[in-house]
Amino acid sequence: MPDRCSIKEQGRQCVNPPEFVISILSEKDEYMVGVTCSRHKNTVHQKLSELQKINSIPLGLIKFDKLKPIGTDCVKADPEDLIQLKSIREML
Repeated sequence: MPDRCSIKEQGRQCVNPPEFVISILSEKDEYMVGVTCSRHKNTVHQKLSELQKINSIPLGLIKFDKLKPIGTDCVKADPEDLIQLKSIREML
């Protein structure tokens, strides 16, 4: 997942973190288009609508699914595991 909004303004990448996953829901499939911050949500919707009108992207419902931040401590590195991985690498 990108760590920034997908939008560029005046050649500069938006520095805001993504708040929404943008997708297009067509009759058969759903296509992920990118991610955006709340500041650029309307701009993205307008641009995608224009691209649909000229058939540059699939027709369908433009969806914005809110991202939910998750914190976890379940992914931890055990020093013993790192040693084991190192020894396997050496064997290869």
